[in-house]
Formats: sequence, C-alpha cells, structure tokens
Amino acid sequence: MPQLTDHDAKDPAHDREIETLAEFDEAVGRRGSLDGYRVQAVDLTARTPELLAVATAGAVFLGCPMHPDALAKVRADGALVFPPVPDLPFDPYRGLLYTPDSLFQHLDQGYDATPDALAYAWFQRTKADGDIFASMLRSIHDDAVSDALDEHLAGARVVGVMGGHAMARGTSAYAGAARLGRTLARSGLAVATGGGPGAMEAANLGAYMAPFQNDAVLDEALELLAKVPSFTPSITDWARATFDVRDRWPSGGDSIGLPTWFYGHEPPNAFAGHIAKYFANATREDGLLARCNAGVVFLPGAAGTVQEIFDNATPNYYESRGEPTPMVLVNRAHWTEKLPTWPLLQSLAKDRPMESRIALVDTVEEAPAALARLSAK
Repeated sequence: MPQLTDHDAKDPAHDREIETLAEFDEAVGRRGSLDGYRVQAVDLTARTPELLAVATAGAVFLGCPMHPDALAKVRADGALVFPPVPDLPFDPYRGLLYTPDSLFQHLDQGYDATPDALAYAWFQRTKADGDIFASMLRSIHDDAVSDALDEHLAGARVVGVMGGHAMARGTSAYAGAARLGRTLARSGLAVATGGGPGAMEAANLGAYMAPFQNDAVLDEALELLAKVPSFTPSITDWARATFDVRDRWPSGGDSIGLPTWFYGHEPPNAFAGHIAKYFANATREDGLLARCNAGVVFLPGAAGTVQEIFDNATPNYYESRGEPTPMVLVNRAHWTEKLPTWPLLQSLAKDRPMESRIALVDTVEEAPAALARLSAK
C-alpha cells in the first residue's frame, strides 16, 4: 500500500518550490542562487548569513519570517516578499498539508484550544463581514493547500470513499466502512475521503490499520472507539479516543482527508495521515472528486453524498476530465428506495462511455471487487 510523502513525489514542475529548511539549504548549496524560487512559509530567521550572501533576484518569499537585515537585502535584490500575516490562527502561505498533530495541537487543553477550532472561530467572525482582506487570505490559503495536495498525490492512484458523517462508531456500518478502507489501501490505492467523522473517519481508520498484518487489531481499535460513538456532545473526548488508538498502534498507513471549515462544527478525523482542509467547500468538493482517478465508492449518506454522486457523474457524463472513472454505489435499498439516486444515474449513463463504469452492490464487502471490475473495462 502507498506511503505518500510530501516531497518524494514532487515532479519537475514543482522543483522551484521550497517548503522546508532542508530544501532551502539544498537549493542554496547546489545553485548558490535563489533566483526564480518560491519559498513558502519557511522560517528563515536562522538563515540570515545565507540570505545576505546568496542572490535572490526574482525569488518570491511567501510568509517567511526573516531578520530585518535579511529582509532589507532580499527586497533590495528585487525579490518579491509577502510578509507573514500577524495574529492569524492559520498560515495562508503554507507549503505542506496539515497533519493530525498540527490541527489538534493543544488538545490536552480541550478542542477549543486547537488550531483547528481557532481557525473555525476566525472563519465564523470574518466570513460575512465583507472584508476583502479576509476573503483574500482564505483564497490564498485554499490555493496553497491545493498545490500541496497535488504535490503529495503526484503519481498516486487515488480512490475516494464518500458517505455520511452521521455513521456512528460502534455500528456494523462503521466497521464495514473501516474494512473497506483497509482493503482498498492494501490493494495499493491511496484512500481519500471528505476528512470528517462517520463513514469518512471509518475509511481513513481502515487505511491507517492496513499495514498491520494481524487483522484483529482493527477489531480492537473499533472496540476502543465505540466507547465514544460520536463527536457530539464532546469533540474533545471524540478526538482523544482517536489519538489513544494512534498511540497504541503507531506508524499506521497513510491516507488523505479533505475536510472544510465551512462545516466547522464537524471536526476533521485524525486517522487521515495528511489533511487538506479548506475554507471554501465548493473548492474542497470539486477538488476531492477530481483527484479520485481510480474511482469513488459511495456509501449510504444523505444530501451531501447525493450531491457528491452527481458532482462526480457530471464530468464522467461529459468526459470533461477524460475517460470516465468508476463509480460504485453501496446498499441497493438505500440508493433505489430511500434515496433513489441509482435509477437517475443509470438513465444518465445509458449509451455513454460511463455506462460501463458504474455499479450498484448490496454490501460494502462487494465494493472492492466491483471497483476492480469497472477499472478493468
């Protein structure tokens, strides 16, 4: 199963982006010039001698703290400098995806003290005030996250798992979604979800547990998590249960979560090894589905999952992203009776290339085989 890293997968088109001190040192040592480089959110306060000595004409520094002497020098060279924005609970210029530890830092003081909660509180204060500066910061942040996500997933075969946030820990449905995530990850696919609780968390949990050869560890983890079934009434307790599992079984597998502060009352789950969190839900929704080049499995859900089905069906119908990608809907009764999405999807697909790329299965256990069958067509 894939163990993605933020830098090993970089393609040549991104080799002028510097996102860590190690990359900064390597670029300076190799070329002796930063001309044309984009340095993203790297603290350069300890690199004043290097900045004073190296050529920086044509460089762009995005949110990089540096000593005033170094700042004056690079500006005199002709570098473009976007200074850090003070008093923000997030970095709009970030070069890397979030991790569970970064979003849930200070969880020991309660969820409200975490960077994730503070960013949501900032969003709540600014989203309707009409301030162009706040909206610009949100846009810059989301674009930076998308750039980091593309770099992280370069060359990966990504499968999406969609489903409702209301799926509770301790249920058979949650356990089934977790086993699905484990199976998909073990088949060599990078599992991507909406990054929230419920079915999304379960799929990320399964991917996290995929490297452990003893399948019983997933059952043990499910038992532990069942003691805190939902993020309500306490996000703090819900998240702590996640980190208890991670601490008991460290070095789990990687997967991706794409949550949003638009639905900030739903916290991100900490089983996704890398998290691309957005302010704009539309950017997040389209970006998630667009990156699922190996297909999407849709577990039972409500309005949000229905929207995702047709957000995915539209580019498959028009082939606007190229060849249609597989779509597997799970639970025949749910998608034909409770929310009869499948008949409409069939009608849309009829006599089009996407017709051979859609499937409806009864159980979650059937989904991996259906996905493989559709992928082979």
